[in-house]
Amino acid sequence: MSKNMRPSRTLAKLRAGGVASCFKLNLTDARAVEIAALAGFDCLWTDCEHVPNDLSVIERGIWAAKAHNTDVLVRVSRGGYSDYIRPLEMDASGIMVPHVMSLDDAQAVVRMTRFHPLGRRPVDGGNADGSYCGVDFVDYLRQANEQRFVVVQIEDPEPLAELDAIAALPGIDMLFFGPGDFSQGIGAPGQWDHPKLQEARRRVAAAALSHGKFAGTVASPANLEELVALGYRFLSIGADVVGLSQYCNALMAEFAKRPAKGNT
Repeated sequence: MSKNMRPSRTLAKLRAGGVASCFKLNLTDARAVEIAALAGFDCLWTDCEHVPNDLSVIERGIWAAKAHNTDVLVRVSRGGYSDYIRPLEMDASGIMVPHVMSLDDAQAVVRMTRFHPLGRRPVDGGNADGSYCGVDFVDYLRQANEQRFVVVQIEDPEPLAELDAIAALPGIDMLFFGPGDFSQGIGAPGQWDHPKLQEARRRVAAAALSHGKFAGTVASPANLEELVALGYRFLSIGADVVGLSQYCNALMAEFAKRPAKGNT
């Protein structure tokens, strides 16, 4: 009897009109993944663009998250199709492609990551996502297109010229606005209130909504409601390295208040 692919918790929540929570992980230990999963996040974001994670690290993180019905989103390295599809074959729920610069770029992503009739992703159902050949071939192609999400990052000014066409592209589930690189791209690094950055944030959400797609971005407790009001429904809030750094710094600040004699 053919099996079904594991459904995506994130897609289920977004398709029901909810707001999905995400947490970024830079550390390599699967226990950090499990701690975040136990906290109740819908999705955990691991990284191959900026973090020296090899595929065995990603795979252990996916196992830890799956044990708690938590999705994993892998930001891939820009490269060939294998760089894009291997996380999906390890049963990540989604991939995020950084610095998508044009419609042609986005079309190439779809072609490499989506099965027929959307693209020409190379097929191998003998991995974790296909229950090691347990999912029927045709069902595998259909369910992978339905239950795995592809995110393109809009984090440069260049793709804004074709933003609507990118958002309309079948096979793209989400536009994710990256304010950090975008601020650098407009020559205003770190100026989060810059008019061009604020307008781009608004445009990305509006384009996604107008074409039936989801909008995602980084968030903080301070601007959650503002972003939801703009139309963002996938919000990455917090990161393991930030939490650990803040905790350690707070402990040392308290330690430093002790009398000098007690600190020797």
